[in-house]
Amino acid sequence: MRLGVCYYPEHWPEAWCAEDAAAMAALGVSTVRIGEFAWSRIEPEPGRFEWGWLDRAIDTLARAGLEITLGTPTATPPKWLIDRHPDILAVDRRGRPRRFGSRRHYCFSSLTYRRETARIVEAVAQRYGAHPAVTAWQTDNEYGCHDTVESFSEDARVAFRAWLARRYGDVATLNAAWGNVFWSMEYRSFDEIDPPNETVTEANPAHRMDWRRFGSDEVVAYNRLQVEILRAHAPGRTILHNFMGSFTQFDHHAVGADLDVATWDSYPLGFLEQGHWPAETKARYLRQGHPDFTAFHHDLYRGVGRGRWWVMEQQPGPVNWAPYNPAPLPGMVRAWTWEAFAHGAEVVSYFRWRQAPFAQEQMHAGLHRPDRVEAPAAGEARQVAREIKTVPDDPTPRAPVALIFDYQAQWLFEIQPQGASYRHFELALDWYGALRRLGLDVDVVAPEADLSGYAAIVAPALPFVTDALAARLAQSNAVLLFGPRAGSKTARVTIPDALAPGALQALLPIKVTRVESLRPGVVEAAGAYGITRWLEHVEAGAGVQVHAKTPSGAPVWLQAGRAHYLAGWPCARLLDDALRAVAGAAGLSALDLPQDLRLRRRGRVRFAVNYGPQPIDLAAHVPGAAGFAYRLGGPHLEPAGVAAWVEA
Repeated sequence: MRLGVCYYPEHWPEAWCAEDAAAMAALGVSTVRIGEFAWSRIEPEPGRFEWGWLDRAIDTLARAGLEITLGTPTATPPKWLIDRHPDILAVDRRGRPRRFGSRRHYCFSSLTYRRETARIVEAVAQRYGAHPAVTAWQTDNEYGCHDTVESFSEDARVAFRAWLARRYGDVATLNAAWGNVFWSMEYRSFDEIDPPNETVTEANPAHRMDWRRFGSDEVVAYNRLQVEILRAHAPGRTILHNFMGSFTQFDHHAVGADLDVATWDSYPLGFLEQGHWPAETKARYLRQGHPDFTAFHHDLYRGVGRGRWWVMEQQPGPVNWAPYNPAPLPGMVRAWTWEAFAHGAEVVSYFRWRQAPFAQEQMHAGLHRPDRVEAPAAGEARQVAREIKTVPDDPTPRAPVALIFDYQAQWLFEIQPQGASYRHFELALDWYGALRRLGLDVDVVAPEADLSGYAAIVAPALPFVTDALAARLAQSNAVLLFGPRAGSKTARVTIPDALAPGALQALLPIKVTRVESLRPGVVEAAGAYGITRWLEHVEAGAGVQVHAKTPSGAPVWLQAGRAHYLAGWPCARLLDDALRAVAGAAGLSALDLPQDLRLRRRGRVRFAVNYGPQPIDLAAHVPGAAGFAYRLGGPHLEPAGVAAWVEA
């Protein structure tokens, strides 16, 4: 467990660097990220490199005992490069080039930019790949931020056609797969196919789905280009990328396969303000962040990193980019840091060392104010640095519960929601939060993950179920819970021949014969429960138990052996009861935590965090808590309070 910080030596007088480095080390920071936006200072003119300032910054930080994560500067190609090669710019869905003047102004498919990327990454890696203080490399910065995965450029059009040719082999196969006989959409060759933008009405959903798959693969290929160069020139160094929260435009697991560590940028208050929650929830957690949003991403990116993950940017104060930007509750930066460590983070790195007094992020707080005086978060970071020494640094074991999160499901439900309120990410987060309220630890995993060894596996939305995945679920011996729309589509975005849940019918002998979406305010009663947003009409086969049904007899909670199915968007009570039943059948001890209290185990250590506005008596909710030998805190948790104790 280590602390880090993001630092921009190019933003400050060079004379400040040694003082800053000494202050970082004194605070308890051990690793510093630099360089990810510095292309114009590294190469101010084509082919003319200015290394001196960066050499001196790296050496100064190293002399203070700090390790360095060096970013490749490709998120911000300089103006001279854009002027030389305007084809680097991405093109929006209206066919307009996106312009220079901020960041991420490039197209992943641009062949020119891939060549320029290889050139600058190789130059930086050759110079610093063997530097003993540069122990990690970050590729680019926040792939896809500001809606930049999609580009409708000519290079993207050509690359998409080649991608389709590799996928389908011949255009007749593609026509059949996409159902292009519908609306006379058949093609004679791959060269006739364009990206699915600017159509008169809805484009073919199979076409749109393949476009999303292609876009994700372009991000993977672009990242791999950088990784291969870094591995050649910086052998043995950690390679990582900083992902984002609630961002689903590419498959993070596919990008993560080429990395050593997954990192993400955690801004709990900004994400709360941008999120889907009702006003009363946002008011309750105004200065704390939602109790489950940040934790969900910790567990997601632990899976993306195959067990290794960091927080690269941790919010230290008000941000500049949300609709509203409150300050954290006193103690909350410390609590966020410990929440990350509880989920297995190796490093929590604060963004940034000093607030910038200029440009787009001048309203974004740091550990220091622009006048070089410490901001409130600095004291909380210093406290964590002291506390780390008192808590065992155990590895994070596999959780007892796996939650399957599929990026392709997100794309499908954006393409064909069938109901305006059907939001896949929100459903997944609801299920994750319900598990956390039971006091259960969760791994968020890809459909391709190893599912053996889990006591329970839940899948809030799993429309694409291959025969292989169905077989792995059957072989897992876990108790299973599937949400609505499971197995509802083939890979070609068609309804399965035997209807939903498709390949899962070997586990769940049911058939979904009709679906309907419900407008806000409509609740379909099901005994003590309610269904909103989405309701399925299900035929149950022999041996299927029905635990809840509508007055008309339509089942909404079904079970066949160890597999459960919810045939609609469940109310909180139905979801809680179904998950509690699954946990009990799996032999897991479930708690009944209040809405503001969350627990997490890291090895022998269990952590508790109070996200609420009122104190919490831990002993009232966790058996034996009054007598624990606490390493942090105690049984009385004030708002933003953290407790940690060692369990056998």
